[in-house]
Amino acid sequence: MFEGAAISQIALMYAHLAVCLALAIYGFHRYQLVYLYYKHRKNAPRKTACFLQRPRVTIQLPMFNEQFVARRIIEATCKIQYPRDRLEIQVLDDSTDDTVEIARETSERMKALGHNVAFIHRDNRKGYKAGALEEGCKTATGEFILIFDADFIPPHDILDQVIDYFADPKIGMVQARWEHINRDQSLLTKTQAILLDGHFVIEHAARNFSGRFMSFNGTAGAWRKSCIADAGGWHHDTLTEDLDLSYRAQMKGWKFVFLPEVTSPAELPPEMNAFKSQQHRWAKGGAQTCRKLLPKMRSNLPLGVKTEAFFHLTGCVSHFLIVLLLLMLLPIMYLKVNVFAGRPLLGMMFDGSFVLLATCSASTFYVAGQREILRSWSDSLKYLPFLVSLGVGVACNNARAALEGFFGKASEFVRTPKFGVSSGTSDLAWKARSPRLALDAKRVQSACEVLMAIYLCLCVGYAVKEKLWIGLFFLTLFAVGYVYVAMLTIIGQVQAGRSSVPSAAQTITVALPTGHEQKNVIS
Repeated sequence: MFEGAAISQIALMYAHLAVCLALAIYGFHRYQLVYLYYKHRKNAPRKTACFLQRPRVTIQLPMFNEQFVARRIIEATCKIQYPRDRLEIQVLDDSTDDTVEIARETSERMKALGHNVAFIHRDNRKGYKAGALEEGCKTATGEFILIFDADFIPPHDILDQVIDYFADPKIGMVQARWEHINRDQSLLTKTQAILLDGHFVIEHAARNFSGRFMSFNGTAGAWRKSCIADAGGWHHDTLTEDLDLSYRAQMKGWKFVFLPEVTSPAELPPEMNAFKSQQHRWAKGGAQTCRKLLPKMRSNLPLGVKTEAFFHLTGCVSHFLIVLLLLMLLPIMYLKVNVFAGRPLLGMMFDGSFVLLATCSASTFYVAGQREILRSWSDSLKYLPFLVSLGVGVACNNARAALEGFFGKASEFVRTPKFGVSSGTSDLAWKARSPRLALDAKRVQSACEVLMAIYLCLCVGYAVKEKLWIGLFFLTLFAVGYVYVAMLTIIGQVQAGRSSVPSAAQTITVALPTGHEQKNVIS
């Protein structure tokens, strides 16, 4: 019996070491991205030519039940400065609620004012967003396609800033950087902004400027129509049709351009369930795209491109590894105190796992991203502890999504709920717009998150009891993350279950936020 216990203890230690090493590899990759960014940031794209005559452009606005933001995006798009005889706007509406009439009425009103707006409504959601974009491409008259999701507010000069990059016939896509309408609305939105800033400012720039593959982000980017066709068109066998098409196009030899100085503001999910829904779709879609395309990476591609593609497409694995490491914490603490006491090497491995988990969840590239945007180390550092908490707190949600994606579990495209928030929208206003949720589908995961919060609180208590001070700070961060995520998830579900969607007359009253055209320029 004692021999069996010893074997189990050794197996646990080896499993813990394996997870730590795997997380360390993904953590090192984050540092590699920071290195690539600073090494290659002087390679930022520059215009090499310009069009003598403005080419024809089609702007596509895909939407599904976006009654709070439909009018805003159509009106804002019509303010884009471009020759009207060279611009077409397609409102691609798959809605089943009041959005249909709101979008139709707004499109007709803009058309009466002289804008070339086409309202295209589908009676089914075949292919979801990818299907809507593919349907629009069949009749699009533009040589180039600019895409905006419904919660974005495109700047009036965005086409002037991006179109001339397509004078190079090798360029297939140009991506702008996302900005955030409601960055300062809450702790949740501030943390999301940091996460996305790191993705765009460091991750995108590092890949693009160093010649690695980058991805279109589904919105705030322009495509050469012939590039879409050459890559095989929009596919809807993954939940991240943008990532899928991006890799297929670059594997065909097309070049992408990322413009960090060109920004387009959008709404961050102000509610936890909406945020988790978005994260779930991205994680699952990433896993699906990995399963689909990683085996097809050509052997003649440069090693740096293939290596970065591997880490990019398998990045969702880190969420699963974080959950495994968290589950091992209490038994590993017990072994350190009661079995392996007096063995400093094993103790260092245990203590190091906390630091490892923290650095992998909120790597230095988030700090570097904020430093590039805000020009202040204090602004970039003060939210870092909560960044760790939130990153760990949504690990269960994202790990489940990744497993579903890798093992081929099919699911529909669940849009991120839009609330029509702006810098001046009150909490009462957006909370009244919370959509009804399929609560039964959320209960199991919510219960797991509550159990994980309780488990981590027990770990904190055990660390205090045994005076494990080195790991106590990080354990507390992890526990706070799960308590915060579980609490806001349940509160959001209860509020959504009690609320009803207001009528269209009550909802479309959100004005464009002031100052949304201001840009943060990265040198």
